[in-house]
Amino acid sequence: MFFILSKIFNFIFSPYSWIFALLIWALLTKNPIKRKKLLWISVAIFYIFSNSFLLDEVMRLWEKPAVTIDSQKQHYTYVVVLGGMMSYYDTKAKQIGFNKSVDRLMQGLKILNKGIADTLVFSGGDGSVLKSIGPEGDYIKNYLGDIAFDTLRVKVESKSQNTYENAKYSSTLIKSNKNHKILLITSAFHLRRAIGCFEKQGFNVDYYPADRISGKRKFTFDHLLIPQIEAMEKWSVLIHEISGYIIYKIMGYL
Repeated sequence: MFFILSKIFNFIFSPYSWIFALLIWALLTKNPIKRKKLLWISVAIFYIFSNSFLLDEVMRLWEKPAVTIDSQKQHYTYVVVLGGMMSYYDTKAKQIGFNKSVDRLMQGLKILNKGIADTLVFSGGDGSVLKSIGPEGDYIKNYLGDIAFDTLRVKVESKSQNTYENAKYSSTLIKSNKNHKILLITSAFHLRRAIGCFEKQGFNVDYYPADRISGKRKFTFDHLLIPQIEAMEKWSVLIHEISGYIIYKIMGYL
């Protein structure tokens, strides 16, 4: 039930939904003054939430900053990588369709190859509403085997559907070593909620952000003033994440 509600909230908290609702309202209203106001509000929301500079400034406040790890001084038994990097799995071709969150896995493999961690734990099941993707963790482990990566250094769990379950099932997978400090890798915008969930399960957590949205501050004309549809999509991600953090706090998951 909670999983379904989270998907509904994802729709409700999207600027796309707000603009769509306002435009429908404007079409249905018979009051020309109200219609004009609704259209101007729609334009204002579109411009604000398609502004890349404003997005970057707000995202920079929310995302965890980049960190540097000294392989000579820091070592972890486990680096835990959270899933959410698959758009689909082609069962006929046995091919994964990765999305931009695959940077989580790339950073995790780098940490493992540099000897900073002994074992990679991948946590991710099927987070789609219709269960159309499949057990992500299993697919990722098979993929790593296909590219000749040492899968003896990889543990996976493929039951989790959300961040709370990522922490819960990871706790079960490595419960004998929970006192060891883990290195947690997920997207920078997702780290606040992820850290809270893992600490709630009793883990001692260091973090390593991947897939950062806010980059170097820019003052170019297009970045400051020209609407970008990608910015609106990223606003949806940020609003969803902040609302998810608040809901998790209320539910006692953090």
